[in-house]
Amino acid sequence: MPRLLMAFKAALLALFMAAAAPSHAADDVIKTVYHLSEGIPQASRAVNNIRNHLAADPKVKIVVVTHGLGIDFLLQGATNQMEQPFAGAIADLAAKGVEFRVCNNTLASRKIDADKVVLEAKIVPSGVAEVAKLQAREGFVYLRP
Repeated sequence: MPRLLMAFKAALLALFMAAAAPSHAADDVIKTVYHLSEGIPQASRAVNNIRNHLAADPKVKIVVVTHGLGIDFLLQGATNQMEQPFAGAIADLAAKGVEFRVCNNTLASRKIDADKVVLEAKIVPSGVAEVAKLQAREGFVYLRP
């Protein structure tokens, strides 16, 4: 009987440990927030990083949150350092499920009309609050290119 009781305790402990451990199934989607606030050079790096990220993990959920100078690439007519428009890259990434979010506080402080923001981007009240919410409440991994 003691052997049976010990086996039962061991099985119960193993069951408890398995239930308490986080589940990481192979098909789990990784959620990632890219945080941009530094302007065009950072946006160019981010676009390349996101393309590479999607190539390595097509299931990844990516949200790009911008504020400060980070919003500049999401304004109509924006170009990179080589004078190439961002519009095509933004449209391509959006078609692959990447979401773009622009800080309204930045728009207001820089006196930029919301209609200057590309159609693929959503305006949020605060960029930093959006990053915090995605991390704390929605389980997003934070990246800053």
